[in-house]
Amino acid sequence: QVQLVETGGGLVQAGGSLILSCAASGRTFSLSYVGWFRQAPGKEREFVAAVAWNGGTTYYADSVKGRFTISKHDAKNTVYLQMNSLKPEDAAVYYCAADRTIGVYSRSPTTADYWGQGTQVTVSS
Repeated sequence: QVQLVETGGGLVQAGGSLILSCAASGRTFSLSYVGWFRQAPGKEREFVAAVAWNGGTTYYADSVKGRFTISKHDAKNTVYLQMNSLKPEDAAVYYCAADRTIGVYSRSPTTADYWGQGTQVTVSS
């Protein structure tokens, strides 16, 4: 089992920045990818960004490319999502997700094996 604990999030004005953290514990050696998804009210959960647990290859949704940066601290087993130039449409509950898939990253929430509890990001216009 793997446990994911998210911190960060909150209220920010449009154009501002926030950083989310996701600390992984347990059988982290089994992980292939760790990433972030988000879900706004009335919408489906969507991919935001991910990083390969070994190697560090990063993946981004087109909507956040150039504004968000995902990174990981190997010693802390923690993944960070730095969010800059936030827009009202970025407001959502953000979830950390861990994937044990071998091979190409799917960017789909259906392949995630573990989820964090979610953290709210609110962007005021």
